[in-house]
Formats: sequence, C-alpha cells, structure tokens
Amino acid sequence: MSRHFDVRAERGRHAAWRSVFLALGLLLVLASRALAQAPGLGIGAELVDPHVFRVCADPNDLPFSNQARQGFENRIAAVLAKDLGKKLGFTWQPQVFGFLRMTLYNYRCDVVMGITQGSTRVANSNAYYRSTYALIFRPHTGFDGIQSLEDPRLKGKRIGIIAGTPPATILAENGLLDHVHAYELSVNLRFFSPARSLVHDLERGKIDIGVLWGPIAGYFASRSGGRLAIAPLLHESSEGPPMAFGIVMGVRQGAVAWRRTLNAAIAKEQPEITRILESYGVPLLDDRNHVIFAGG
Repeated sequence: MSRHFDVRAERGRHAAWRSVFLALGLLLVLASRALAQAPGLGIGAELVDPHVFRVCADPNDLPFSNQARQGFENRIAAVLAKDLGKKLGFTWQPQVFGFLRMTLYNYRCDVVMGITQGSTRVANSNAYYRSTYALIFRPHTGFDGIQSLEDPRLKGKRIGIIAGTPPATILAENGLLDHVHAYELSVNLRFFSPARSLVHDLERGKIDIGVLWGPIAGYFASRSGGRLAIAPLLHESSEGPPMAFGIVMGVRQGAVAWRRTLNAAIAKEQPEITRILESYGVPLLDDRNHVIFAGG
C-alpha cells in the first residue's frame, strides 16, 4: 500500500470525523434554541440577551427606521426599552427578501416592528396602531375629501402608485391603469426610495396624485410645509383587497413569556406610542376604521 494512498485514507477519516462533530454541533445548537423556545421556561430563556431590547430594523427606511434612529419605530422602541428596564439595541438589515429568516429567526434580535397583524411568519404582539392607505396630493387641486379609489374625480388623472400594493389592484379593477405611473416595490432602500420618488414627481407636477401607505403619506405631507395634503382611504371596495391594517410587533414562535411581557409594555405605553405616531403625521384608525387622527 503506497504512502500516498495512506495519506488520502487518513484525510478521509479526518474528514468523516469532522463531519460528525459538525453535525453534532449543529444538533446541539438547534436543540438549545428549541429548548429556549419551550413554553414555561421564562422570558430569560426566550431572548438573545435578557438585558437588551434588541430590534432588527432597516437602516434606511424613514419614516419607520434608520441607522440614525430618526424613525418613529426607533422612538417607540426607545419608549418600550425604558419601560422594560432594558438597554436598547438595533441590528440593522435591509428589509428585502429573507429579512425575517436572516434576523429574527437567526437570533440576531428578539423583536421586529411594523408587521401586518395576522402574519403567520411570526408570533404577533397586540396591535400598537391601525392605519390605512391614503391619497397624497397638492392642496386645492380638487382631491380634498376623497375617501375611495372609486371616486369619479380620479378618472383621467395621472396617479402614482407603488406596484404590487393593494391600491394597484383596485385601480386596475376600476379601469384607471391607463394613467398610472408605477414605482417599483421590491427595492433595497439603501439605493432607491420609491415613495420619495413618487412624492418628488408629485411636487414637480409629473403626476396629479399619489397613493401610499398612510404612515408614509402622512410623514411626507407633515414635513412638506403645506405643499402636500393627504386623504385617508376609508371606503374599501366590497370585492377588492383591504386597505386598512393593524400593525403589530413580531417575535419568534413559542416566545410566550416574552410576547406577554411585550404586550403589557405596549398597553402601558400606548398613549406615548400614539403621540409619537401623530408627531410623524401617521393617520390612525380605530378597530372599526373610523378616523382617530387624520394624519399629515
């Protein structure tokens, strides 16, 4: 038997044992994570760091969050961290495809804010606000008071929409796509902001009116110096997709004690959370979709 063959065989044995050890290590990691999520072990076992309120967020997504902590989700997180007696920490990750897998479920944080209520990808906290899509337009251009995308005043108008959102479906059903200017939805916000582009085109007169998720529309209108106004879309099509949504915080499935603790903090700090949302111009609705705050 040659030495060359012996060396190859020895390397093969080392590789086999290395694979076994790696597999065992992976099983131990998965078992420890599963154990941490087992009900009844308490909040400390459910968190990455029980002393830190750790949030995964987009580093460049105003009005929600940015790395300078200027978004309303940054400010709400600070309120909750203080209430819980924890330090505040952010893990930054662009909200592109795979965001939850790379962050919350990779144990890089314990909470993700701004999740649509009813999402099955995470365990839902109680809703901390409810909002709706809204029209954004230049004041005194004939759009004040519109509450539905079926309003005849929209016929023939140049309408800006974010592609793939519920309003795009409704506009198609009402035969308004001929005059629609669509902005790409799935983009990395480090390089391009479709909402900002829509607002810029609106201010320049390239489009007559835009349709945006209420918190985004309200934010830009509230900081436009009166150049822009919004109208919450309160009347949904009977057959179309919903326009209003409750917003929750997402935690890992099985984090029972942590979700309970988070819900208690949200309830206690709800007045301050609402004040922060209003300061960013976010239109707010109650559970029956009645306006609490018109936004903008």
